[in-house]
Amino acid sequence: MSASRRNTASQRGAGRPPRVTGVVGMAGALLLTASAAFLAFRRKSTKAAKAAVPASTRLDEARLLGIIRSSMEAIITIDENQRIVMFNPMAERLFDCPAADALGTALSRFVPERFRAGHEAHVRQFGVTGVSDRQMGGRRILYGLRATGSEFPFEASISQFGDENGKLYTVMLRDISAQVDAERSLQRSHEELRELSANLLNIREEEKSRIARELHDDLGQQLTALKMDISSLELDAGTNAEARAQLRGMQRLIDATVASMRRIAADLRPVMLDDLGLVPAIDWLAIDFTNRYGIDVERRIDARHTIFSRDGATAVFRIVQEALTNVARHAQATRVDLALYLEGDRCILRIADDGIGAHERVDAGRKSFGLIGIRERAHGLDGSVSIESGIGRGFAVTVTFPLATLQQDNPFSDNPENTEEEPLQ
Repeated sequence: MSASRRNTASQRGAGRPPRVTGVVGMAGALLLTASAAFLAFRRKSTKAAKAAVPASTRLDEARLLGIIRSSMEAIITIDENQRIVMFNPMAERLFDCPAADALGTALSRFVPERFRAGHEAHVRQFGVTGVSDRQMGGRRILYGLRATGSEFPFEASISQFGDENGKLYTVMLRDISAQVDAERSLQRSHEELRELSANLLNIREEEKSRIARELHDDLGQQLTALKMDISSLELDAGTNAEARAQLRGMQRLIDATVASMRRIAADLRPVMLDDLGLVPAIDWLAIDFTNRYGIDVERRIDARHTIFSRDGATAVFRIVQEALTNVARHAQATRVDLALYLEGDRCILRIADDGIGAHERVDAGRKSFGLIGIRERAHGLDGSVSIESGIGRGFAVTVTFPLATLQQDNPFSDNPENTEEEPLQ
């Protein structure tokens, strides 16, 4: 009877819950048409005409009346003035109103006031379309008003039947309060999991930063001091060639350990990401990737003068890192094209390779947690992810962000909730 257009903060994002689907199908439409025809027949019948009706017709009428009365859906029929002419027992229970009180009254009494004008216009428009039946509401939740004043969501189908006496409109509807509550609960749970995932990513980044600092500052200093001590021992060894050779070997081992420690620290959290910013960190990541795996990375970065927040820079850097890791593990590629550029108020990141494509490199029995991580990081910045791939045509992932979210200080923080809710569609 009415439609809700309320918006939720959880709408940001990526993922909505499953929508309310129609339950009034072909059988319901037939029942609607038959009940309208039945009412039209009764409306123009007289006592004499009833006496002349064959017994088989009266039996069919009785059967139809029994179906209407026992229907699990509420059935309401109105005339051209939108006054109720039929109100079955399920409608009585659904609207908390006896049929005796409903018959002859305007249908608008069972429509929330804010939706009455729109509902009346909808019924009038339906009357001139020539369509015999249709589902009401489309993708929006409809709301009815009980006699007690409480509102409830429902789904419905409407049909029309006309004769020389005018038109009748029959609505079959079902209360979907439990279904809507379940879907909203599922939506809240989904958003809570998203928030938990974002929080875990933040905690993980903080822990990586802490470990990287300790490796670089504490362990690095100790290894440097140890190397200096070995250098002193080498001088004290004098002409003892064997001792000097052993000490030089220890120095080489320490140098290799320092290099490994710096590489591990950089993998955990590149110092330049915090000191120099996102673009130099991506350049370093691409060069390091080429040195490790021998895969060329062609870069087109047109966002060098853009200031990214710490969280925004971290998210984009990790997405690039994960995408390159996927290339090294699965793509069998020889070249990667990496682009980061601005387009209006959006920032677009695209990583494409010339490898074997997703269909060949992804095992159907395994989930790609790298892609899941990319989607979660993008969702935390209100971004969207699209994938292009095909056998022998390489693999490309494109992430689009609102530029504003990349420049906010805390894009993973909870958004203030809107007081209105958007209807499930």
